[in-house]
Amino acid sequence: MENQFYNTNESGRIMRFLWSAAGADEYILERSTYSDQVKYACLGGIVFATGLMAGLSGGYAFYTIFEPRGNVLENPIHIPTVVLALIFGILWGLMIFNLDRFIVAATGKGDGTEKITWDELKGAIPRILMGMIIAISISKPVEIRMFKTEIDTELRKIQIKKQTEYAAEVDKTYTEREKNLENDFGKITEERSQLIKRIAEFEERYQKEMAGEQYGPKGEGPVALALKRERDNAQNKLDKFDEMNSAELQNLNKRKEDLRQEKEKERLNNKKVADGLDGLLERIKIAHEVAGFSITLFITLLFMAIELTPIFFKLMLTKTPYDYLKENIEDIMMANNGIEVKYDYYKDKAGLERHLVINHDAHIKLYEKVKETEIKKELTDYAIQKYKENEKDIIDNNPTLYISKNMKVKSPSEIEGNIIKEIAELDEHLKLQTQKDLLKLAYAKIKEKEELNITLNPQEYVDITKTKINQHLEGLANNDNDTMEKVENA
Repeated sequence: MENQFYNTNESGRIMRFLWSAAGADEYILERSTYSDQVKYACLGGIVFATGLMAGLSGGYAFYTIFEPRGNVLENPIHIPTVVLALIFGILWGLMIFNLDRFIVAATGKGDGTEKITWDELKGAIPRILMGMIIAISISKPVEIRMFKTEIDTELRKIQIKKQTEYAAEVDKTYTEREKNLENDFGKITEERSQLIKRIAEFEERYQKEMAGEQYGPKGEGPVALALKRERDNAQNKLDKFDEMNSAELQNLNKRKEDLRQEKEKERLNNKKVADGLDGLLERIKIAHEVAGFSITLFITLLFMAIELTPIFFKLMLTKTPYDYLKENIEDIMMANNGIEVKYDYYKDKAGLERHLVINHDAHIKLYEKVKETEIKKELTDYAIQKYKENEKDIIDNNPTLYISKNMKVKSPSEIEGNIIKEIAELDEHLKLQTQKDLLKLAYAKIKEKEELNITLNPQEYVDITKTKINQHLEGLANNDNDTMEKVENA
């Protein structure tokens, strides 16, 4: 970029890619010094190289894990596994590249000085641990590829040793089973051997007699014929014996053949098992034995240095025009969006200084909402007051209108029905009340008449009353007697 006092070359695609890999801002770097551009390009180069090595390492580890097993010295390349390893390696490399890019971009420059303080180191510990894990995961597959020849030789020795041990174990196991099978042959084998032996003896004596080496002249004399008959008899006995025991012998021979085939199968399996000792873990163990602790540690530390270099370098970098331009742009963006930060404004409970963040746009929105609510409340109160005043004016001028307006209006039929019902209820009530009053009046007249009679002739009233009482008592007694008779009859 060109300006009045400083010119920098235009950045190319590779440079911009490396800046992006380092998590830097391309817009700001193009307006910064050449030194800043080179620093972030180098950081991006380290991140990219780490991702590339991770891809190669992961792809080789994948191939080592999933390749077909066999003789390590004669194991050809398996194309399908190579294709899968390439796909996995690309994905693994991209993942590590992105993770490293995040670690580097998230690591700040600390206090802006070249010294790494304890507080800066404490803040970077999680990133350092992640970087160490990534470095170890990359270094181990590279290790086993570096010492592949030595590892293959040692691994073949281990395979042969294991195969010999497995073969000895199989022979020991099947020897015992073969011995048990031979015991099952037992008596049958022994009897057949005796018959075969007798046949062989008669044949030998017969041949000597025919040659004139025993009792008579050459030729088939009486003794030779007798030996021939004995031989034929023994052969017949052997044939009959085989015929009688053929099924059992066939079964035993089948079992013996099955056992032999099973033994051969196990020996082939031993080779497969021994050839299977070609995994990633076994190769890493052999690499440690072949290379030794010091070389293995050196390789691991080398990859750790490559992985952790961007983190420590960012902590050691001093502030440059890039950092100030970045801070300026961030402040402008915050100002445009109504955000104010007051640095070291207050101390928290632990005594640490904290920044105060003020979101002015949010405060304005909140203030507007509060005032809007207050205005709505005031308008509502004013509307209620005006409504109340209007209602009072209506009552003062025409109360009947207010009442009719607030009463429930009924239809003419409803009003007529209610009136008829009220009249009927009132008529019934008046009739009952009239009957009560007339009854009271009748009793009052009877009382007045009786009082007049008592006044004119009191003795007559007394006699009449006594007579009535006696008649009543006699009636009660008669009722009691009738009741008793009914009980006795029952």
